[in-house]
Amino acid sequence: IWEGVPPVAGIVIFLALLCVVGIMEGMQIAAFALLNVPQEELSQHPIASANCTLVFSGKNLQSFLIGRQIFVATCMFVVARIATVSIPEGEENVFGVSDGFQNLIDTGLLGAIVLTILGSLAWRIIASLFPLAFMSNPAVYLIITTCLFLEKTGLCSAARLLAWIHKKVARFEPDEHYTGRKTEREGAGESKGFEDRQLQEAPTFEDTA
Repeated sequence: IWEGVPPVAGIVIFLALLCVVGIMEGMQIAAFALLNVPQEELSQHPIASANCTLVFSGKNLQSFLIGRQIFVATCMFVVARIATVSIPEGEENVFGVSDGFQNLIDTGLLGAIVLTILGSLAWRIIASLFPLAFMSNPAVYLIITTCLFLEKTGLCSAARLLAWIHKKVARFEPDEHYTGRKTEREGAGESKGFEDRQLQEAPTFEDTA
């Protein structure tokens, strides 16, 4: 880590940021897994309901995805810096490994693999298996709010313009335009989950670009 930062502090920061990144990776999976859960059922779990409502209200979904990526990139930059191992010439290799293996470690490849497993994949698996429990974590609400704030800074606002251009070039339309699924559900009188409410409230790219 950077000069002047105690090793213990580096380890604490490393573990804390891994957890934050892991929650952000997992809650995206968990939130979409709860899209079709009827509001009546979800409301029995207040924290999960509040988190899902915050993500899927109005323009928040697009803002959350942009802010989340800014937050993840920032955290991973710091985590990668802490995890990077560089042995000055003439000093003993880590755990006495061969020079060839030490060169492999110095590339950062092994660190990237470890960070991908610990900070992303493991959390995604848990979130996909237990989405309701995952979204019932109070820390999720704070992280979503932080992501929305980061998006409002405008650091990556160009993403909206590029998405709008992509939509025009590819001539994308909402899913119900192709499937008629929304009309069928309304005709059947099914209880609405977040997916149906998102279709009603979702802004167009013209509104957000």
